[in-house]
Amino acid sequence: MKHKVPKVIQKKIRTITGKRSRVVVEHILTHGSITTEDLERQYGYQHPPRAIRDVREQGLRLERFWTKSSDGRKIAGYRFGDPSRIRHDRFGGRVVFSKEFEARVLTLHDSKCSICQARFERRYLQIDHRVPYEVAGDTDREERVPRDYMPLCGSCNRAKSWSCEHCENWRSAGVQKTCRSCYWASPENYKHVALREIRRMDLVWEEAEVEDFDRLVGIVGTACASMPDYVKEVLRKHLRSRMSDH
Repeated sequence: MKHKVPKVIQKKIRTITGKRSRVVVEHILTHGSITTEDLERQYGYQHPPRAIRDVREQGLRLERFWTKSSDGRKIAGYRFGDPSRIRHDRFGGRVVFSKEFEARVLTLHDSKCSICQARFERRYLQIDHRVPYEVAGDTDREERVPRDYMPLCGSCNRAKSWSCEHCENWRSAGVQKTCRSCYWASPENYKHVALREIRRMDLVWEEAEVEDFDRLVGIVGTACASMPDYVKEVLRKHLRSRMSDH
């Protein structure tokens, strides 16, 4: 039995495309809501928030609520949100970037991933909003500025998506200023990583540097340490040396 929904949502539902997105909206139409357990057990989706995000990115508001799983655990459920609360810049979904705009963003960053700083062929870099679309929405095409976007390699884009989707600011508060001070939006100048007091450094060894990396792996193996721990210890010794010089 299909649940009744406002005409404006019915109209928007007809524009939702993609198998994963259709699964979500059809389930909500039939049952009134969908849970992360439904997505995992009934449809086999191992990353439920991604399915929900697919729908939201097409401009259809989904409202989160808390419920219980079949074994009593607290889990998230989703239903159609109040259409009157949908911002005008989100109801149409993401706006497609023009080739010219993508080229401007990539040129600004020298065709490097903004997170790991590795250089890729342009076709392997994806243009992403610095502040997640779910928080800031989209600006009009004429008002877009390249500095509000960042090129990401596939690996870093997936890492950013996962971290943002599990951040409380992304889930509920939606404060743009908080996002802008996050590592995933401003890796060159940030105060937190998804609200956690963390500092991180992504290092990539390329071309001739690979030989240096391989030597480092051998040294780390001999020292019976992990690569991050070994690099941190080397940096600590360097810092102590610098401080003693002054």
